[in-house]
Parts: sequence; structure tokens; C-alpha cells
Amino acid sequence: MSKEVVLIYHTDSPTDDRAFQYFQSNGFNITVKRPFKGDKLGDVPTNLAGSVVYGGPFNVFEEDIHPFLHDENQWTGQCIDQAVPLLGICQGAQSIARVLGAECGPRAGSPHEFGYYEIHPTEAAKTEGFLNQPTFFTESHFHEFSLPEGAELLAYSEAFPQQAFRYGDRAYALQFHPECTAKGFRRWQKASKHHEGKSGVQSKEEQDALQVTVDPIQHDWFMNFMAKLFGKPTA
Repeated sequence: MSKEVVLIYHTDSPTDDRAFQYFQSNGFNITVKRPFKGDKLGDVPTNLAGSVVYGGPFNVFEEDIHPFLHDENQWTGQCIDQAVPLLGICQGAQSIARVLGAECGPRAGSPHEFGYYEIHPTEAAKTEGFLNQPTFFTESHFHEFSLPEGAELLAYSEAFPQQAFRYGDRAYALQFHPECTAKGFRRWQKASKHHEGKSGVQSKEEQDALQVTVDPIQHDWFMNFMAKLFGKPTA
């Protein structure tokens, strides 16, 4: 099994998220790309073990304003076509949905989720072992994706009916942020002025109280999910 993975970031945040930690601790060779800063992706190599497309501040439907999104769309499409294990998170999930022909953007009424919210599994999610019971996860968004044709809906929340889907066997899109550590979320709290006062946003006190119990559960779930999707490279 190949050791090469490509992680696509949309911010300058430190690479201390759980996805990076998983690949680092399991001996993968990690290449970090930031196309918004000029990094080129090119074609997906034949020996790629997987790729993660992270969240960020860019609207996935504004390719003409942010031309690097064309490069990301091509990369995402090739990963899907070549059955390369692919994880899209938040903006990355919306990118997968858009490449597959689905609509993305703000939900009517502009509800927000910023904090820790209960995610509910569909029956398909329970059957395949994606998520067996309602579980709280980190959220930071107000855009959503519709379900692409041929995709399997895996999770939903009270405010957003599409929180996760699988396309084929190896492409997963998550609107929520299980990769975000407690330390990472505290950074988000400090930079969350654009969420303040918005419908659905939790108070900092509620976020802090939930984090104590939610974060360890979220960590265990995500590491197990990563192992199932990406496996571990052979020596």
C-alpha cells in the first residue's frame, strides 16, 4: 500500500488537526498543499494512498473569483474516478458535492452551526458502521450541500438535513469537523466574530461545557473512521 497522501488546506492554520495526526502517527508520507496560496495540484498520481480536502472560508461556487478552485475540482474528480480514498470536510465536502453536480450554498433563513451539535445517523450509516448512534461533533458553517445523485446520505442534524454522505466506496463528505481538536476549536473561538449573534450559534459557555465530554468521543470516532477509510501503509 502506498504511503503518499495529499492534504489540501484553505487557511494558514497549523497542521495539528486529527487527520494530519493520523497520517503522521501511522507512517504516511504527507504532502501539504495550499492552492489558495498558489500551490499547484496537477493530476492525481497513480500511487496516491489518499487525500483530504479541508474546510475554509471560500464559497465553492465562486470558481471565477477563486480560480484555484478549478484545480481542486479537477483533483477531486480524479480521486473519485480513480477510487482514491478521499475525505472532504466542510468546504471540502461541499466541493465533492459540487463536482458531483449538487447545489451548495447558504440554507434558507441563514441558520448557523458553530460549536458542538448532535449529528444523527441514517439507517444506512448504522448498517455500514459509519455512525451507530446520535453523537456530538464540532461544527463551523452556515452553507450546506444537497445530496448528489448516486450518493448515500449518512447523517443529518436538526438544522441541516445533509451532514454526511458517501459516494462509491471511497469518497466521504462531512459537513461537521471531527478533525478539529480542542486546541484548534479554541483558535476558532478567538476568530469567530463572523458567527456572533447568528441564528443557531451556541454561546461560548455552552461550547466550553460541551467540549469536555464531546472531544474525547469525537477523537475516538474519527481515528476509527480514518483507519477504515485510509488504512495503514505497509513497510
